[in-house]
Amino acid sequence: MNCLQNLPRSSAFPLQNLKSYSGRNPPCHVNILGIVNGVGSSRNRIVVAKAVSGSAPSAENQTSKMDEKSDTYSNDMTVAMGAVLTYRHELGINYNFIRPDLIVGSCLQTPADVDKLRSAGVKTIFCLQKDSDLDYFGVDIGAIREYANSFDDIQHVRAEIRDFDAFDLRMRLPAVVSTLHKAVERNGGVAYIHCTAGLGRAPATALAYMFWIQGYTLKEAHTLLMSKRSCFPKLDAIKSATADILTGLKRKPVKFTWRGNCSTVEISGLDIGWGQRIPLSYNEEEGAWILHRNLPEGHYEYKYIVNGEWVCNVDELITNPNNDGHVNNYVKVLDENPSSNNAAIRSRLSGDDPDLSADERIIIRQFLDTYQDED
Repeated sequence: MNCLQNLPRSSAFPLQNLKSYSGRNPPCHVNILGIVNGVGSSRNRIVVAKAVSGSAPSAENQTSKMDEKSDTYSNDMTVAMGAVLTYRHELGINYNFIRPDLIVGSCLQTPADVDKLRSAGVKTIFCLQKDSDLDYFGVDIGAIREYANSFDDIQHVRAEIRDFDAFDLRMRLPAVVSTLHKAVERNGGVAYIHCTAGLGRAPATALAYMFWIQGYTLKEAHTLLMSKRSCFPKLDAIKSATADILTGLKRKPVKFTWRGNCSTVEISGLDIGWGQRIPLSYNEEEGAWILHRNLPEGHYEYKYIVNGEWVCNVDELITNPNNDGHVNNYVKVLDENPSSNNAAIRSRLSGDDPDLSADERIIIRQFLDTYQDED
């Protein structure tokens, strides 16, 4: 993932005024029927969201403002997710059937969208958006939920995940999939999973649900998903969340050190995402800037911000250059005993084609069934 050179200190999203490392907006071809791959830079993957059916058009000035919001959101999503992603909110709701009982799509915008989903057989509307996501595009979630609740054949459910945050996705997936699983068991029919654009959080949640509940291998689920909808779910977050359920969420102390003559040192990435920073404290005895942090087992990329400049520490592990030539520091937080059973499970699940044994599927199913419901 690219480090984000101009991220604001606030954790609120969308991330305003960011620029993609590609430095350009590639041209793309859009199919009116749904979501298709675009054509542009050979180094970047392009995903374009196009409406299947839209809401009523707005006044010209409102449309212009919404165009600008969509442009900003798409740019921020591209930088944060590591792939060229485009979402046009002004074109209305868009979605794809992944299975006959499972749809992944973009956010509902008006109560009328509830009628569209009811006509498609949807019984559970599963919203992953946070209030800040809804506020950004001016979505009245209260009106949508009230209208949905006026029917006895559909239920609107919320289980929030932060946008553009793979670590929060990892931490939240067990609770979110548990809520989804129980709603589907209760309501039957088709489930509609959505975030804002339907390109990150929603497809990742659908994959975890298919992997943990519906018996797919992760690769099988991902192949099916991508054959139906071009999107960019974070597979590493699903793999880590799976291992967390089976081995327990263990945290290990990690020390980060920066040496040099400077006035401020911060760190970004890690478990806080690229939208936030943590200051390091100067330790006179060590003559260095120090941060102690307890991190769950896993792989983390990060970068230092020294006197306001984003830099790597050459004394710590550095990733290979990505497609745009950028590198980050990284750390692997591992079990102290690499030959332990838990270490073996986590290693196996981090591979290219992880699957679950019959016993592991029973453990995960019981975990999700008994997970305490959120308020």
